[in-house]
Amino acid sequence: MTTPQLAKMIDHTLLRADATRNELTKLTEEAKQYQFASVCVNPGWVSYAAEQLQGTGVDICTVIGFPLGASTSETKAFETKDAIAKGATEVDMVINISALKDGKDDVVEQDIRAVVEAAAGTLVKVIIETCLLTDDEKVRACQAAVRGGADFVKTSTGFSTGGATPEDIALMRRTVGPDVGVKASGGVRSLEDMQKMIEAGATRIGASSGVKIMQGGQSTSSY
Repeated sequence: MTTPQLAKMIDHTLLRADATRNELTKLTEEAKQYQFASVCVNPGWVSYAAEQLQGTGVDICTVIGFPLGASTSETKAFETKDAIAKGATEVDMVINISALKDGKDDVVEQDIRAVVEAAAGTLVKVIIETCLLTDDEKVRACQAAVRGGADFVKTSTGFSTGGATPEDIALMRRTVGPDVGVKASGGVRSLEDMQKMIEAGATRIGASSGVKIMQGGQSTSSY
């Protein structure tokens, strides 16, 4: 795979609560330089990122119900519409993890569908937070995402107890089949890490280490 092809698989990410405007500017400049698939930023930074990246071909990804997934479906739907109105072209939502744990898969599916409908054609990725789930729960979460109309399933927020593993990516890929995207996020810090995720079935990588990955280096970042 060529370097430009690898870059187009990366969501260049900055989701820290204390991120500054200077850091956001640096993120967008790096995204322009390397032509990453997107920048992934908190909703409050969507307008700024959209202004900085207008006409560059880099998408604006944001997060919904982040990082706990515990807000109501109505809140997630409003957040989705608001983010898109401000320039988001992709949304990464966190599932209702408690509902999944309680066996209420219909609630999980309904929550996902609320965001998908609010997105009205904008790409939706569903974060299942694999580190908190059993393998059975991971499968059920992915199945709910497919039934709910999501475009992608995604491993992690990067803010819980663990991140992506090749084993989880492989399980998610087997569950959703070939037509739904799988995003690995959390702990992908090097080109070697990225290659392992791709081999396991990932079609998108979420990382704050995009530049290091492109340069073939190793990052100490946790996301």
